[in-house]
Amino acid sequence: MSDENRPPVVEEPRLTTRRRRSRRRLPRHVVVAMPLALAGLISLLVSGNALRPFERITTIQAKMASKSDYFQDPEVRRLLLRHGIRVEVQRLGSRGIAQQSLAGMDVVFPSGQPAAKTILDKQGRTLDSVRPFVTPLVLATFRDYAETLRELGVAEPQKSGGNTLYYNLRMDEFTKLLDGISVDRAGKPVDQDGDGKVEPADTWNGIGFDDVNKGESNGGRVLVRTSSVCESNSAGTYLSILSFVRNGQRVPVAEDQVVDLAKAVKPLINLQGMWSDEQADSYFSGEGESIAPIAVIYEHQYLAHQLAYRERHKKQDTQRVLLYPTPYALTEPQLIGLTDDGDRLVEIIRTDAELRQRATELGFRVRFSGEDGSSDQLNAYLRGHGIQVPARNSDQTKVDIPDLNVLERIIDYVGDCPAAEQATP
Repeated sequence: MSDENRPPVVEEPRLTTRRRRSRRRLPRHVVVAMPLALAGLISLLVSGNALRPFERITTIQAKMASKSDYFQDPEVRRLLLRHGIRVEVQRLGSRGIAQQSLAGMDVVFPSGQPAAKTILDKQGRTLDSVRPFVTPLVLATFRDYAETLRELGVAEPQKSGGNTLYYNLRMDEFTKLLDGISVDRAGKPVDQDGDGKVEPADTWNGIGFDDVNKGESNGGRVLVRTSSVCESNSAGTYLSILSFVRNGQRVPVAEDQVVDLAKAVKPLINLQGMWSDEQADSYFSGEGESIAPIAVIYEHQYLAHQLAYRERHKKQDTQRVLLYPTPYALTEPQLIGLTDDGDRLVEIIRTDAELRQRATELGFRVRFSGEDGSSDQLNAYLRGHGIQVPARNSDQTKVDIPDLNVLERIIDYVGDCPAAEQATP
């Protein structure tokens, strides 16, 4: 058969396969990050925070005085979020809290018992509350001023040798420096400028500041800076100390003597002129020594400063020191629930061990029902962080707060306070 007559050859179809692609590899930076992401997920699961973004957070409205520092601490805020709670704080003086409307508030946290009692009485019903810690009232000053008072025999260092952070202050002698009569080291009235008249008040140079601290001078009056007695628990407590001392170390109880006592203590607190809102802010500022050579604050504020200073600088702040007044006064801040959400916060603060520990770390003397040794816990924490521990004063005379009506009359007279608003639930 010729080639022309031969049928065409049809090739069988070929099965074409795709070339196998190589598997795409993960980018190197993703591979490196995967163990970290896995560790983070495990951490969230262990801590119980993995589902936190999906949980309902309750925002609690609160009016608080100086102890709001505790609730504004980042670690406290984190611990409260574990309970599904966020606290929104309106800061106000304790007496101001007691005198204003509490409408819309879930909790209040006055710094002392007088304001707490006023709030509880005005609510007219039983409220859940807790006093989680106590803190002494102290006079914060600087070493040069404390040493001047020591040379005068008014203050005594708690620790001999070295740079002690704490001094005990004899209030009966100290008030003589504030009473408008200038005296020498023997307690006799003196004429400082030779004009034949007794000076109206002691000055720092007049009591030896420039002699004790060579090259330093302060011709200003010896006085104590406080916040407003009309609004602040710290100022009211300091006023209670002054009244107690001037009344022969007795709590003033006779109402017919209140005005005379108020007249006697008013000059001791009004030498400062205009009050400022928060003395601790001024005292711990870079200009603190010129703004407030002596200021009324709480012990926990000073200890928190020392702990933070130690962490930053690896040493204590030895220029700022405390004067512990004798007789002394303890303040007992009280967290009061006004709503169901507020009651829930009160219960958490009462029972949460980590929140209790954090209070110690912030310089508070923690006190919970059924437990003792709050000062021991704080002292152990301070020692562990290289901070000198305040010594127990051998004179344990404690100032008891006067009856609320008596205290209010003294405060109103000394501060020329405006009439209080009617607080409503």
